[in-house]
Amino acid sequence: MALLTLKGIGKIYASDGNIAVGIRGVDLSFDVGEFVVVTGRSGSGKSTLLNVISGMDTYEEGEMLVEGEPTSHYLQPEWERYRERYISFIFQDYNIIESFTVLQNVELALMHIDDAKERRAKALALIDRVGLTSHKGQKGSRLSGGQKQRTVIARALAKDSPVILADEPTGNLDSATSAEIVSLLQEVARDKLVIVVTHNFEQFAATATRHIRIFDGAVESDTPYVAKVREEKQTESVAKVAPAATKKRPRLATLRKGARLGISIFASKPRLSLFLCMLLIIGTLGIFSVTSLTGDAAEMFAPRYMFTPIKGRVVLTTQDGTVPTAGELETLAATHGATGLLRYDLLLDTDNSTYCTYHNSEGVRRSLHFDCVYGEEFGNKVLGRYPTATGEVFLYLPISEQPDFGKDAIAIDTVSFHSLPLSVVGVGYYYDNNLTPKLLFTEEGFRVATAAYYLLTRSELNMEITVQGSDGSARAFDLGQLTPSFSLPAGKLMIDSPAYRAATNKAGVAYQTTVTLSAQHKQYNFNYDAEPRVYYFHRSFDSSYLYGDSTPAVKAVSSEVITDDKEVIGDSIVTSSTGTVYISTDLLISVVEEVLQNTYRQASFFFADDVTAADAAEAMRAAGYIAVPSDTEYTPDAISVILSLLLCLALAAFFVVAILFLAFFINLCTGRALAAFSGDMAIMRSMGISVRIIRIGMHVRMLLSLIPAYLAVAATAILIFTSPTFNGYFVYLYAWQYALIFLGVLLLTLRVTQKQVRRLFAESVKKSLRGGAAV
Repeated sequence: MALLTLKGIGKIYASDGNIAVGIRGVDLSFDVGEFVVVTGRSGSGKSTLLNVISGMDTYEEGEMLVEGEPTSHYLQPEWERYRERYISFIFQDYNIIESFTVLQNVELALMHIDDAKERRAKALALIDRVGLTSHKGQKGSRLSGGQKQRTVIARALAKDSPVILADEPTGNLDSATSAEIVSLLQEVARDKLVIVVTHNFEQFAATATRHIRIFDGAVESDTPYVAKVREEKQTESVAKVAPAATKKRPRLATLRKGARLGISIFASKPRLSLFLCMLLIIGTLGIFSVTSLTGDAAEMFAPRYMFTPIKGRVVLTTQDGTVPTAGELETLAATHGATGLLRYDLLLDTDNSTYCTYHNSEGVRRSLHFDCVYGEEFGNKVLGRYPTATGEVFLYLPISEQPDFGKDAIAIDTVSFHSLPLSVVGVGYYYDNNLTPKLLFTEEGFRVATAAYYLLTRSELNMEITVQGSDGSARAFDLGQLTPSFSLPAGKLMIDSPAYRAATNKAGVAYQTTVTLSAQHKQYNFNYDAEPRVYYFHRSFDSSYLYGDSTPAVKAVSSEVITDDKEVIGDSIVTSSTGTVYISTDLLISVVEEVLQNTYRQASFFFADDVTAADAAEAMRAAGYIAVPSDTEYTPDAISVILSLLLCLALAAFFVVAILFLAFFINLCTGRALAAFSGDMAIMRSMGISVRIIRIGMHVRMLLSLIPAYLAVAATAILIFTSPTFNGYFVYLYAWQYALIFLGVLLLTLRVTQKQVRRLFAESVKKSLRGGAAV
């Protein structure tokens, strides 16, 4: 049985409505051990015959049999396997991969050998066989014509296929080199089928076993020469060849081959690979920037909570609107196993309305919004320490605030919390600028802050100071400012006003000072009188205001009035030129909590975890209370939803347009870069390397090009978010967002690669080799 049999083979070309016959009615058979020389005039069909035998061109008539099996039904995958198993091609114009070295070109045909050492040893032996050992490290672009042809022959030998096809292998060589190539082909033909197409039969006359002449697409003559083939050798050689159509290729082996090919392609053209890397770095950084700039759009659709969600927190109030007593709350805490109780929790739900002011090193007054907390810790890598005294605070800030608050030491030692001066004893920094800064108090400091926030921000505060002299004189002062102070002795007020001092310094006259504080907050008024020195409270049930009874509650408190600066000198008190009334923090707490205990209907319990908190809330509801975990969500009103949706759509439109532009940019540039490999891929296809392996190789090459882009994004993110200078300009991204960026860029590049490779493979191998691949 012949290795190859052609029966009535015909090839027709159609172009622009014109029909041309390549070959027609060809009946030939070939076997192992033959050295067949095909001659004929230019355009007679010699190369067409070779292309049909190699499977690089299809045929429209007749049948080609491979070891007796028909091939007319073959599709591209079957032709790939056929070329991979049976065919090695030697071209007139060499078709060497010029960006590969001699060694890489030869190893390309040895991809079926998994062991790297074995593959390298065999490639070196074949290179030595063709006399190119001294040039094994040179790239194909630096070789002479003869050296390129020797490389191609070594590559054909490496493949060890039963059929070697040579199209004008000596056409571009001098006579001496041509003789060496003929000798090499004669040596190869001892156990293979060699078919050579040439214009110069004389060069091969001494080695040919058969001479076929082609004229006008048909076989004009088929003349045998010296018979060199032994039947047993034919049988032995043919038996080594497995049927192409039934050969299975394990997926893992295919992946390994593709990966090796991709690495070789990436390394073979460093400048082009560097260009691709730079393109992908620019594109990926662009996507990262756009994502970061629009990253807070997703917050518009984040869950909306009724209260500030804190682990294990349950918020409680009564069903009938009455104010729960302290004893009642403590009993509930003990009954349900709460680890903590906060009677007045309004600072926990201020919706970022609490802020501190300070002056930076340049004297510029700035403000920062904070969440107020106590009992938390932020690690050991902090400047200073955690607060231990009532007037001390610890600031937990984004790293962008480091230039103001200090890197190695605390640069700002005082901040003002709604006119409450606080000593900064510690500072910690974080990188996630989506978080709100935190102001950490002691537990008592948190009570003071609650009182200051309530009195100074939630009330319409009116303060009047009147002075009555024993001589009948009277004077009223409207200073308009009340400032809490940690420097005052307990239960004290201090009036710091030049006008007040001037009105009370007449010799021989006794003065009585009255300070009246009026704060309207829906259901109550309270008054503070500095004389007499008794503390009392009187009210008409303040909650009745909510139900139609507007009778106010009246609070009167007495305290000593201090007018001597020397008694109360402290860092937190600054002598005023206009007038300030300082109130001690314990007095502030007593005033505010005296009102809150009769008006504030909400309290927070804290449990070990959210599950325990949810169970406790359910038990409290069963007992007749309104109790909800702090992470209970609510639905905002329709207008808020619509506005959020419109803003989010605008940001999404910007994001999509930016991503599409970057995708177009990457597609255009990488498409051009991929087209530069079309010739190399065509050569690989002519060698019988499957399209699947080449596709994997091109994808691996793109993945390797992506690695610098990913590293660049990682380095940029570290630079931005750990740098005090840049942290505040971009929205901090989380791991899932980086995963989406990387996955998106990966899918985009794979899609671009797949599209470009498909376009390149849409052309026949022959057309691709002639430079006709799509770009």
